[in-house]
Amino acid sequence: MPQEITVIVLAAGGGTRMKSKTMKVLHPIAGRSMIGHVLRAAVAVEPSRVVAVVGHQREQVGPHVTELVPDALLAVQETQEGTGHAVRTAWEALPAQARTGTVLVITGDTPLLEGESLRAFLDFHAGTEHAMSILTGVVADPFGYGRIVRDETGVAAIVEQKDATEAQLAIDEINSGILAFDAAFLDAALPRLTNANAKGEYYLTDTVTLARADGRTVGAFVIDDVVQTEGANDRAQLAALGAEMNRRILDRWMREGVTVVDPASTWVDADVKLAADVTLLPGVQLLGATAVGEDAVIGPDSTLKDCEIGAGAHVVRAHGELAVVGPGATVGPFAYLRPGTELGQDGKIGTFVETKNAQIGQGAKVPHLSYVGDATIGEGANIGAGTIFANYDGVAKHRTTIGAYAKTASNNTFVAPVTIGDGAATGAGSVIRRDVPPGALAVTSGPQRHFDEWAQKKRAGTAQAKAAADAAKASHRGDDAPGAGPDAGTPESGVGDSVAGG
Repeated sequence: MPQEITVIVLAAGGGTRMKSKTMKVLHPIAGRSMIGHVLRAAVAVEPSRVVAVVGHQREQVGPHVTELVPDALLAVQETQEGTGHAVRTAWEALPAQARTGTVLVITGDTPLLEGESLRAFLDFHAGTEHAMSILTGVVADPFGYGRIVRDETGVAAIVEQKDATEAQLAIDEINSGILAFDAAFLDAALPRLTNANAKGEYYLTDTVTLARADGRTVGAFVIDDVVQTEGANDRAQLAALGAEMNRRILDRWMREGVTVVDPASTWVDADVKLAADVTLLPGVQLLGATAVGEDAVIGPDSTLKDCEIGAGAHVVRAHGELAVVGPGATVGPFAYLRPGTELGQDGKIGTFVETKNAQIGQGAKVPHLSYVGDATIGEGANIGAGTIFANYDGVAKHRTTIGAYAKTASNNTFVAPVTIGDGAATGAGSVIRRDVPPGALAVTSGPQRHFDEWAQKKRAGTAQAKAAADAAKASHRGDDAPGAGPDAGTPESGVGDSVAGG
């Protein structure tokens, strides 16, 4: 490749066909904005400088560009007067000493564009003496595209659909809109562009005519994978490109040892990392910067965004965001892991469990029907079914700590801030408001009381009352049975009867 490269990214258009308050190039695809994909490809050619031409909604586009490429130069195109005018705006924003080498012009709405393709294109251009080179493609249906007209020296012209003759309409080689220029030629050509056309715009493609008039040649480099040059002007095209990008992402991961059971229902963003022998079951979405370790199984029907899943873990029918699942741990089905969740090795977050800002230790379990917010759960602890960590007092959030190997019973409420010591236990139905010492049993529910014949008295005439009366009669008839007595089958009471959680 040439030693000095200036990349100009065109991103000033309004994108009215998107019908959106979001600028066209900022629409997401596979976890990045369209222009984010383009900038990634541009940076791959190791340019000396990147200039982004912004216009419509520049307050959105500009900061996004500089966030991704901090040293990018922003050139503001106050009025959109065509591609030639946009490139001239970028060129004039550069200091004179920077207007050298090779200039690569790309558009901000071609998200499938790859750095490897741009490198090959620049290598081609550098190996010639062309004033400019055009990245072209051969397509089955060239309708609507500018046709590449060649002669013995290279490209003779780019002819638009409406201006083409019958013979030219039969040409299947099209202009992608991606161009490479010798900087000296571009510097001389830009001031000579005119807007003497039906639209009153300055077309960058008119540089072909100028080059030929100067006795210079114009080259064309045919890209095999022409889909990389396709843009998205509306949401239907965006969805089509998104589906194609997802197909390519899944194909790459499958070739690297990942099992994708149903590619049609599986979506994986561009920045996701997958280890060998990961299995993705149907209905999986892996979004953002999610990373999945070796032998982990995700799905079916799971969505994970910016999550870290350890080797051998299993996440089934769960939703997670900014969460960490340790090696060998299990999650779901129907679990919700909110930001700040950290599940330790071999731990468990079970069915209908919601966690938030919770650190759950190695081998610890929250099996079912619980909310765990702002909590630390120690190694080997077990949280009973139906447990609520009451972390909010109406003003501030507070934290609950459950010690190592503690066993809490079903239907507990922990009113934070509170600490349950190592090896401690709680009784079923307890509301824990004070710290529990290590090894102690905490019980807050009172003794059970009975109000005899309540149903017959308070629900007279109902099916409930009839069933109670029939049972009482049957019980009386059984009083004379051998071995029957008032204490038969009645266990001794004790506060520890229901300590086990579930």
